[in-house]
Amino acid sequence: MRDFLKSFVYAFKGVVFAVANERNMRVHLCCLAYMAFFLLRYDFFEVSRTQAAILALAAALVIVSEYINTAVERAVDTASKGEKSESARIAKDTAAGAVLVATVFAVAVGFVILYQPAAFSALFDYWMANPVSFVLFVVSFIVAVLFMFISPKTYLKKIQEKMNR
Repeated sequence: MRDFLKSFVYAFKGVVFAVANERNMRVHLCCLAYMAFFLLRYDFFEVSRTQAAILALAAALVIVSEYINTAVERAVDTASKGEKSESARIAKDTAAGAVLVATVFAVAVGFVILYQPAAFSALFDYWMANPVSFVLFVVSFIVAVLFMFISPKTYLKKIQEKMNR
């Protein structure tokens, strides 16, 4: 039983590692968070349960492929010991290509299901009537961009430096 529980700890460490170290993972997670927020917070979009399941599967495919890509990259880097190798490059490029294919698929699925001009118009009207909501969205977007492009490890280092002063 203890080994079973340890496996969850190891899996959680893998999740945290990828989020902390992989910019593209943070980009995917932010896009997923915004999509989920808009679908759950606002009732402007008409999405059936089946469509919601398809969106969730497409998003999961992207996230899972990003984790696999991270694993392949780390394994190849470890096996090649920093030496340039054609097969190492191909393995890493192919894994990255899988993420690209999954992402293009997810975007296409999202476009097909969520392209609802009336919903976007209603959202715009809502924001015009509730400017505080719009400002909060803009602030959250700025925070999300910072999260995507500045590694959480950078934040932690700065906090540690300030604490050590």
